[in-house]
Amino acid sequence: MHIPDGYLGPATCGFFYAVMLPIWAVASKIVKKTLKTKQVPMLAVGAAFSFVIMMFNVPIPGGTTGHAVGGVLVAILLGPWAACIAITVALVIQAFLFGDGGLTALGANCFNMAFVMPFAGYYIYKTLSYHAPFDSNRRVIAAGVAGYIGLNVAAFLTGIEFGLQPLLHHTASGQALYCPYGLKVAIPIMAGQHLLIFGWVEAIVTALVVKFLQRQDPALIA
Repeated sequence: MHIPDGYLGPATCGFFYAVMLPIWAVASKIVKKTLKTKQVPMLAVGAAFSFVIMMFNVPIPGGTTGHAVGGVLVAILLGPWAACIAITVALVIQAFLFGDGGLTALGANCFNMAFVMPFAGYYIYKTLSYHAPFDSNRRVIAAGVAGYIGLNVAAFLTGIEFGLQPLLHHTASGQALYCPYGLKVAIPIMAGQHLLIFGWVEAIVTALVVKFLQRQDPALIA
């Protein structure tokens, strides 16, 4: 799901940086106020976990990749604002040190994977696990469903961002300057691959970790 350099136009890249800057500022303030001292190591572990799981990239048609993210899991354990910070850190390190995701597209990648995915998954989890005991299987199922839906929402938005580029940036003759794939191609490719493959990986990983933590340290779920 990492968008590389050259696939989004300058206006699109600038737009997502402009969107993410206040989100990062708010996330920093909220995390500073709400995150307990004993949870700080968990934030670092969450960023490291996301970094590792996103390194298992599988190239898919259209110039991007498919992979799990771990954003919903971090949101379940620490809250969506903390997850935003953790996933952003992982994406920044990947972009700067490994070239995984473009620097110009970093704002868009963070919007999709560090903002939309954790928040969507977190509130789905909270809804499905409402009033469920912390050691119940309903929380495990809710975590899996939240991970699946959260990843697919992010993938769908990535497909839209790709698909809009030929409409926004093209020559007088209609030739695309950046991503050449329109909405009819970009959305089915992104959505299809994640609905069929990567969403299930995200769901299984999220559910299994929640199940493990229920047995080993229920306080983390609580």
